[in-house]
Amino acid sequence: MTRGARLFGRYAFPPNVLGYCGPSDTGLTEGLISVEASAELERVVQQFEGAWPYLELIGGSTGRDPLDVKVVEAYWIGNDLLDGIDTLIWGNSVDERFRSRAGGSWSALNPGIVEGKPNHAFHVFCVYPWVGLLRSGYADHALEVIDRCRIRWGKVVELDGTRVVVDSHPLEWDGEMLSLGKSIRETVRQPVFESRCGIGDTVALHWDYVCETLDRRQLSSLMQQTRAHLELVNRPKAELASVIER
Repeated sequence: MTRGARLFGRYAFPPNVLGYCGPSDTGLTEGLISVEASAELERVVQQFEGAWPYLELIGGSTGRDPLDVKVVEAYWIGNDLLDGIDTLIWGNSVDERFRSRAGGSWSALNPGIVEGKPNHAFHVFCVYPWVGLLRSGYADHALEVIDRCRIRWGKVVELDGTRVVVDSHPLEWDGEMLSLGKSIRETVRQPVFESRCGIGDTVALHWDYVCETLDRRQLSSLMQQTRAHLELVNRPKAELASVIER
């Protein structure tokens, strides 16, 4: 379970260190670096109240521990475990977690539940309020937050010390729909918790950090989850709730 907790931490660290996600003063950095702190790290992961129920759902539905590496991967970037989640269990889980928070928005939330997956892309595009804010006219800030909060991918083209230059595809908003834009070049930070990436690698990005190097399977899963949830949230009748849970 330590491997799974460390993988979770690599993706959770960027927003946590910025104060956006998870408990404050987690000691997340020390927990990930220190083998002796692995038990503490597993405890810290469970304090991420937004992500932990998804891990429990994926694990419970597939006969695995919530901190199994494949469960953690399924949540952050996607894999075949998501295809085995029972639709009724998934729908009931979302209903239980978000009905009271959504209030009057719940009738709009329901149509999209069963087509979504217990993946970070669902939480960013369909649960957080930022898509609703886009439609309300707060386009620039909301678009930036959505783009940084989602797990995105990029190809490493240059290394500069602790910095990595990547080609990536940002989100674009045309006033009605979210989509992936043309490739741009951006500078991010080297991964904190694994060996450094190299030129030509395809990497997962969260906020301003590289989380890990992706193989072809992982990249395909991440792209699939991103595009599926973009399609879902772009449907007018599936305008999901203005709900935020950390």
